[in-house]
Amino acid sequence: MERGLDAGRTTILRWVQRYGRELDRRLRRHLKPANKSWRVDETYIHVSGRWCFLYRMIDSSGAAIDFLSSAIYESAIPAVKEEGTLRRRCRHRPVQFLNNVLEQDHRAIKRRVKASQGFREFRAAQRTIQGYEATNRIGKGQARWVGGSDIGRQNQKITFSAS
Repeated sequence: MERGLDAGRTTILRWVQRYGRELDRRLRRHLKPANKSWRVDETYIHVSGRWCFLYRMIDSSGAAIDFLSSAIYESAIPAVKEEGTLRRRCRHRPVQFLNNVLEQDHRAIKRRVKASQGFREFRAAQRTIQGYEATNRIGKGQARWVGGSDIGRQNQKITFSAS
C-alpha cells in the first residue's frame, strides 16, 4: 500500500510507465525554484542485462532538479549545458563531501528501480524513472501548491484523463 492505494506492484509499474511522462510535464511548471548551488552525480541502473548510467541533479537543499539517463558513459555536465538547463558559464567543482546529500537522494530512486526488477528496454527505463522522479519531487514537497505529506491535496491537483 502506497499513498493510500492498495494495488499490485505490476499495476503501479504500468501506471508509472503510462502516466509518468505526463505527470512530470504537469509538475514541472509548479516546482519551487532551485537554489544556485547544484550537485550532479551518477548512479547505475540495469537495462536489458547491461548497466547504464543515471545522472541526477539536486540543489544543495536536496530539491531534485533533473535527471539524464545514458547507455554510454559521457559527461552529464556538457549534455545539460547543451540542453540549456545549466548556463554555459557554470563551473565544475569536484568535491567529494558536497555530494553526500545527492548520494542519500539516490536511495529513493534506487529502491523503486530495484522493486521493478530492472528494465527490458532503455526507453521504458527513461519513462519509468521520469515517473519515479516526479513522485519523489511531490513527496519531498517541491511543488508550490501542496506540502509533501498532504496526499489528499496531491491527488486533487494531479488528475489524468483516460485518453
